[in-house]
Amino acid sequence: MSDRAVLHVKGRVLVGPDDVRDELWVVDGRISYDRPAGARDVRTVEGWVLPGLVDAHCHVGLDAHGPVEPETAEKQALTDRDAGALLLRDAGSPSDTRWIDDRDDLPKIIRAGRHIARTRRYIRNYAWEIEPDDLVAYVAQEARRGDGWVKLVGDWIDRDLGDLSACWPREAVEAAIAEAHRLGARVTAHCFAEDSLRDLVEAGIDCIEHATGLTEDTIPLFAERGVAIVPTLVNIATFPQLAAGGESRFPRWSEHMRRLHERRYDTVRAAYDAGIPVFVGTDAGGSLPHGLVGAEVAELVTAGIPPIEALSATTWGARAWLGRPALDEGAPADLVVYDSDPRADVRVLAAPRRVVVNGTPVS
Repeated sequence: MSDRAVLHVKGRVLVGPDDVRDELWVVDGRISYDRPAGARDVRTVEGWVLPGLVDAHCHVGLDAHGPVEPETAEKQALTDRDAGALLLRDAGSPSDTRWIDDRDDLPKIIRAGRHIARTRRYIRNYAWEIEPDDLVAYVAQEARRGDGWVKLVGDWIDRDLGDLSACWPREAVEAAIAEAHRLGARVTAHCFAEDSLRDLVEAGIDCIEHATGLTEDTIPLFAERGVAIVPTLVNIATFPQLAAGGESRFPRWSEHMRRLHERRYDTVRAAYDAGIPVFVGTDAGGSLPHGLVGAEVAELVTAGIPPIEALSATTWGARAWLGRPALDEGAPADLVVYDSDPRADVRVLAAPRRVVVNGTPVS
């Protein structure tokens, strides 16, 4: 046995929604359900235990103005960590955050490369801004740079139209998604409005971010194709403020944003009821602060998703979707400990008692 200290985690260990155990052990940073022989330096942590939470839509290395210095990116990652979010899907960032992979005390990140947007159709300093003829080449580039994901901007305000509209022709996204899949990457897209969704789903996209534009016509299509959504409800809560700020220049857009906001809970519940996979993401790192994963789980429950399913959307189910282990034998010991049962009240996620990263209690 290594000389490294052994951690004994006991209480109620939520290995899965229907698999609750009394204890686990951490040896050399990895999970074991067998008591290690000859353990001497044993530290104990006790409580209700979940796998490290997943924020499946955030942006480490990005703020409202564009890329940030490594010191700021570190603070972002630490804030997520201390909130219990230990697996982050970075849904687009212009910053190189590979140095985080060398830090045993920070969350693990699955990167989608840099956003790919139409020229002058996204937030300044965020994305590669290109035209459709270059989409396949840029998708291939980001597929190689990322960790198995590519992020498109599927719709944004068209200033001539004065409203949200789709960014890409159908033929362009079909070719680009096919190229990403050939390279082993999945594709997701930012979509607020309705009109880009059918083309993206029929072109083979794997996930849609926000998905506020889902309707009775497109929900069955998503369910049939198994296309996941990450609603980012804590971000959608800002729509009325955004609409008020743009009303004088773009009244049509402002009214559209208000409608999307008003029906947000109904949209998410209808998607869930139809069998569409729903996962937790906060959209932190743009205009929103990091560390909001617990608030987003609570928003899913407010929308009508059963608490155990909302928990799965940030734990067991989310980790399986992203191809990462949970509290499995031999897995890295990334876990969060709470004072009470999160299945009874998901609001306890906002106040972890202890966060353990790679077997080491860090907060």
